[in-house]
Amino acid sequence: MEVRFNSDNATDLGAEFASGVEERLTERLDNRFGGRLTRIEVHVRDVDGTTNGAQGIEAQLEARPANGAPIVVTERAREPMQAVNAALGTLVNRLDSVFGKADRHRA
Repeated sequence: MEVRFNSDNATDLGAEFASGVEERLTERLDNRFGGRLTRIEVHVRDVDGTTNGAQGIEAQLEARPANGAPIVVTERAREPMQAVNAALGTLVNRLDSVFGKADRHRA
């Protein structure tokens, strides 16, 4: 499972943050869905500029299942890692649902 990290110029989070996000995604997704996912794309952006509000950072995770349509989730929070963690929780739930349905139809 490949992880690609992207951020906008306003957030400029750096390699250390990207490495931490990749580690977190691998920890939560690789053992559970790793064989079924080819790539995860992470997009983090500042949605409110200098306001820095409670929902100012948006994290979008795009999971690419092997031989399937991409699954995209988006969450917002005050801090970048909070937004990523919220999106990751939503993505895990969505993947459980999608793969669970696929497994039931195969059986």
